[in-house]
Amino acid sequence: MDQSSITVSRTSEADVKQRQILVDLDGNRIAELTFGKSITRKVPPGRHELRVDNTWNRKKAEFDLAPGEHARFQTLSRAGRFTWFLVAAFGAGPMYVSLEREP
Repeated sequence: MDQSSITVSRTSEADVKQRQILVDLDGNRIAELTFGKSITRKVPPGRHELRVDNTWNRKKAEFDLAPGEHARFQTLSRAGRFTWFLVAAFGAGPMYVSLEREP
């Protein structure tokens, strides 16, 4: 059976470029992405669950892969409405994580 693959990238210029994003595939940690990095893994065809977590916020995507299919996802950390005020005042503030499948 042909192996499928998945790539998760953190390369969007909209990313705040702070903190790492933890990447789990099917319950197993496969990466801690910093800005500008990506990870590719071979996986068996079928149903999978991808989770990303920047320790403030997390998202998940469930998807199916056909034999030989390559799924690509983009993740990023983005600032909330009051993030920079809170960072200035307290040294930390919430950053939200996004996860989108690319065409």
